[in-house]
Amino acid sequence: MELYAFRLKPNEKLKESIFNFALENGIEAGLIVTCVGSLKHLNIRLASAKQKMTKTENFEIVSLTGTFNNNHEGHFHISVADESGSCFGGHLLDDNIINSTAEIVLAKVDNTSFSREYDEETKYKELIIR
Repeated sequence: MELYAFRLKPNEKLKESIFNFALENGIEAGLIVTCVGSLKHLNIRLASAKQKMTKTENFEIVSLTGTFNNNHEGHFHISVADESGSCFGGHLLDDNIINSTAEIVLAKVDNTSFSREYDEETKYKELIIR
């Protein structure tokens, strides 16, 4: 396993930046180890898988977890806290915009590749490990 650390700056896109980093570094099977930082625009799918939440205000990233590859495929969940300290989260979608920073550590799994294929049972693209 190999670890990578990088920092995102204001106005960068969280999910898209992780995918780009994976592409640039040949990460075929990646894991998010940790991420702390802040967002000024949040875009998530809630647990119902039917409803999206989009908000433009300041949020602290309290956790980010997921698996991904260098083909812009991944599955991420995020938890954030608002200015009152209330936490909520869901499935990370595109267009989550960094406020001040995001400090990210990723792991590359050796001799492994991740892909996602449609699963008839769940009706989602699910992780395939090779």
